[in-house]
Amino acid sequence: MNTRRFHIRPLDAASDHSAIIECAEILKRGGLVAIPTETVYGLAGNALDSASVARIFEAKQRPSWDPLIVHVSDFEMVGRVAQEFPIKVRELAEQFWPGPLTVLLRRSPELPPSVTAGGDIVGVRMPAHPVARTLIAAANTPLAAPSANRFGRTSPTTAEHVLRDLDGRIDAVLDAGPTSVGIESTVINALTTPAVLLRPGGVTREQLESVLGPIDVYRVTPGVEAKVVASPGLTSRHYAPQAKLVLIHGSREALLDAIHKHVAYEGDRGEYVGVMAPKDWLEEAALASGGLVLFDWGTWGDWAQLARNLFSGLRYLDKPGVSAILCPLPSEEGLGLALRDRLMRAAQ
Repeated sequence: MNTRRFHIRPLDAASDHSAIIECAEILKRGGLVAIPTETVYGLAGNALDSASVARIFEAKQRPSWDPLIVHVSDFEMVGRVAQEFPIKVRELAEQFWPGPLTVLLRRSPELPPSVTAGGDIVGVRMPAHPVARTLIAAANTPLAAPSANRFGRTSPTTAEHVLRDLDGRIDAVLDAGPTSVGIESTVINALTTPAVLLRPGGVTREQLESVLGPIDVYRVTPGVEAKVVASPGLTSRHYAPQAKLVLIHGSREALLDAIHKHVAYEGDRGEYVGVMAPKDWLEEAALASGGLVLFDWGTWGDWAQLARNLFSGLRYLDKPGVSAILCPLPSEEGLGLALRDRLMRAAQ
């Protein structure tokens, strides 16, 4: 099967656009389309069609115990996948939808159990990307759409990333250019008191607490995998490049020290060291030392910029001959919390 590639500009998103029409028809037939969202590219299939859902798991080589997030185009569509929409959860959605926030709701009997890994809770979100919402509306069905990559690997933020992992395994990719947020959605369980932040993402903990008050944060135990998880993105190892990811706790000086040590070690074996390099952190001496492959990550402290570039950088550095990737670890403030989450899982 050849994966077809359709192109569309976000500003051109409309139900009568040829790319939207063709991709909607593929979805209606039970096919799979990789779609752009503001977070990462998602691998979309009809969430109400168990055969389509099974194809998602097969294409991604995703274990059946890891549930999928369902994407909707409007609030009315929520009723097709959830039994109810509690006031507290709806108010939260009204604050941050459309946007990078997934809320947990009680699964509707209409939704195949495979979507939720057999559980009675489903994650639902309304993406902010106009192409995604237009396509969902055109297909007239909620879409199950995990990230469009092989399971556990670095998430895709461009159509090229999707094709590297899934070319020939899916029907189509709808190319609308790079994603704007660059990391997956926040997942919040507001059915409990206090609410629990299951996965930090594009909506920050501080933003959530401005609406909900204090919330708890779920912590993954490194190296321990549950066979049933409450939400996508809770596996201890995820988002990982092929090369070993080495996290640097501390400052610019700590990164420079790590570069010198790893270049000496890897260089003796004829291999290279990749560096997620914040702007202006590397001195000329480090750049001239050889044995390095650098990615200009962005300005340190601008967590939104670093989030947007994270997965592109990891994919750029994850190339033949690079045996280790060095990356400084952001603080837990704002989107830094989500960056830390992705990096710590990828380094397991």
